[in-house]
Amino acid sequence: MKNDGRPRRKKPQSADAIGVFDSGIGGLTVIRALQELLPHENLIYLGDTARTPYGSKSAEVVRRYSFENAAFLADKGVKMLVVACNTSSAVAVEELAAASAVPVVGVIEPGARAAAAATRNGKIGVIATEGTIASGAYTRALRRLREDLEIYTRPCPMFVPLAEEGWTDNGIAHETAAAYLDTLRRSGIDTLILGCTHYPLLRKAIARVFGPKVRLIDSGTAAAAEVREVLRRRGLLRARGAASASFFVTDAPERFVKVGSRFLGTQIDSAVRIE
Repeated sequence: MKNDGRPRRKKPQSADAIGVFDSGIGGLTVIRALQELLPHENLIYLGDTARTPYGSKSAEVVRRYSFENAAFLADKGVKMLVVACNTSSAVAVEELAAASAVPVVGVIEPGARAAAAATRNGKIGVIATEGTIASGAYTRALRRLREDLEIYTRPCPMFVPLAEEGWTDNGIAHETAAAYLDTLRRSGIDTLILGCTHYPLLRKAIARVFGPKVRLIDSGTAAAAEVREVLRRRGLLRARGAASASFFVTDAPERFVKVGSRFLGTQIDSAVRIE
């Protein structure tokens, strides 16, 4: 990346694209939510597939990767930055926002706000990768909103390979979901945050464990709603015109195109590999 690793200063315009980055493929569920909610917006996606996963790396390394990703998207002239990676959102969003000339939205704060607003009994569950759960980011975000909440967290690491394999609504998925989530179900939560961008693909299997009385909160969908609101407040919404989506990866574009289409819900024609 031919830059200093920091987002460059640029005054955003409504015609500019929205930039989204993730440590890999999962952030495509955020792209899907953005396309559904903002059908006229152009999108640029960067998946750091060469260095995924971020959850096993130190906070310092994740911050460095996040700034490099943000700098790449800033060079593309984006009007807004969406951090679709939960790990990056946990450790780098505030610093990115301070350094960026464009608005920055992560996935953790919007997901927490949506869950706090949805709960009726004040009992909220959070499922995510081990790294995101260990960071405590969702717990802190929820506590800032309401100190009286009861928060139950559970790492579900096998959900990621199941989603990428396409095993999302079969016997293996159902058995894995039950093994991870049965004790969480018995805690009495009425709201569950899907705190990983892979997890919406397993929504049916997860809902089967909890039943209809537990509301599932997709943090990516919540982030897309916040993006719309931020753009509206700043006069940066693109209200008309055909939209485009461009995809960049740091490794294996062929696999990204094949697997990513399941996450996006539509065919990805191509992805460009960058250094």
